[in-house]
Amino acid sequence: MNRTTETPVTVVGLGLMGRALAGAFLKAGHPTTVWNRTPSKAGPLVAEGARPAATAGDALRAGPLTIICLTDYPAVRELLGAHENALDGTTLINLTSGDSAQARDTACWAGQRGARYLDGAIMAVPPAIGTAEAEILLSGPRPDFEAHRPALGALGTVTHLGADHGLASLYDVAGLAMMWSVLNGWLQGTALVGTAGVDAATYAPFARRIAALVAEWLPGYAEQIDSGSFPAEVSALETDARAMSHLIEESEAVGVDAGLPRLFKAMADRAIAAGHGGEQYPVLIEEFTTPRAATDDHRR
Repeated sequence: MNRTTETPVTVVGLGLMGRALAGAFLKAGHPTTVWNRTPSKAGPLVAEGARPAATAGDALRAGPLTIICLTDYPAVRELLGAHENALDGTTLINLTSGDSAQARDTACWAGQRGARYLDGAIMAVPPAIGTAEAEILLSGPRPDFEAHRPALGALGTVTHLGADHGLASLYDVAGLAMMWSVLNGWLQGTALVGTAGVDAATYAPFARRIAALVAEWLPGYAEQIDSGSFPAEVSALETDARAMSHLIEESEAVGVDAGLPRLFKAMADRAIAAGHGGEQYPVLIEEFTTPRAATDDHRR
């Protein structure tokens, strides 16, 4: 591939993920400039054809697009703040993990210094970068995204979420909530069947089928949440609460910790007390959107 026809790209931050990002750009034929606070980390990439920048400022000036992948947002602001005169006219894509407020604040800060800014989240491990399995979420002005969509495609499946710079961070943590909830539910079940001598590998295929079945419910449940109407088409919440009690009782009887199902039950009980016992499970969205002190559940 003729590298001169591809968008020049800079990658700042060469941890495991940063090196994977730079490697994917190189493989796709993009002239790639790299910079890291510890210069030795650039060595293997330079051997593959990357250009090392002497300073972070040189890296920011090297081309129209800079990918930033550092430890946290304070590190990003410290680095960029030391090279503000290199920001005017460039496009920054920040793939550093942080929260939505940090993303919005950094976008405002960068914009005041003449930079275009997209915030992002990487939903993949480093070895997947450069394949379709790597999902990169981006948020910010769509024209800025479209201007660099072809280059960004070298990283994997890239999705623009919307103009709000905080969306990528919110999707990131929402995905983590799904991940840990599924894994914790699986671990609870694995512990339960394990008391009867069933090993995790034997239980896992059944658990996978249950997870896939529940996933099929999500579009219909989403319609109920968006409409604010929760008719009990499958099961009423008060029926689910009885099943939760059974899960708690069985867990305690066989010596498995019941903290997770007790949390489920506490939320359901509050919704039932508020008059939602005859509605379907997604009515619990009101519990999730009502902040409570951490001590509330401990009292129950």
